[in-house]
Amino acid sequence: MQLGRFDISVHVMTLSSFRIAPRIGHLNRIKRVICYLSRFRSGAICIRTDKPDLSKYKTLDYDWSNSPYAGAREEIPCNVPIPKGESVKMWSFADANLMHDALSGKAVTAILHFFNQTPIDWYPKKQINTATYGAEGDAARTAIEQQRSTLIYLEVPIDGPALPLGNNKTIVDNTSIPHGKLHKRHLMLSYHYVRESIASGSYKYAFVNGKDNLSDI
Repeated sequence: MQLGRFDISVHVMTLSSFRIAPRIGHLNRIKRVICYLSRFRSGAICIRTDKPDLSKYKTLDYDWSNSPYAGAREEIPCNVPIPKGESVKMWSFADANLMHDALSGKAVTAILHFFNQTPIDWYPKKQINTATYGAEGDAARTAIEQQRSTLIYLEVPIDGPALPLGNNKTIVDNTSIPHGKLHKRHLMLSYHYVRESIASGSYKYAFVNGKDNLSDI
């Protein structure tokens, strides 16, 4: 769900997985969504161009020169347009809703992207992971992948490193510290992708308290 109200995006995604054979219970939940929209029909996205104060999200700089990621840099396609205009700060909230599917135990990735103080993109999708570490790692990788492609092709200059935020401190620490270790080999693709992105200096990964994680909406 890319257009409309991001506060119901996860709910629409969840209900749409039953659209082939809907039941009465699904209809009742759709009615709840419609009632919610009816009560908050004045909801809108405010365009705020002021740059946010992100100093409360603590990030640390480490020396990656003695790691396998030494010399890592962000790969920029050769056909991207030249950035123009005023620079913007890109930051994102990412989270995984563990055990979202009661039958399969699968989690859901939820991501909310900001340009300065304006939400500009949101992304909900069911995962294949059923464990917390893997689900949160996939959410972090997806957030960085989307951050890499969005601003580059919009001709927008980026102000400093993009900042993905997550509320799983284990994931944040293991991917941000050069000597972090991975004990589950089937998660290595997301793990190394996030670590290489941080080592390139184009991204900073910071911890945010769960109650302040706006992607939980």
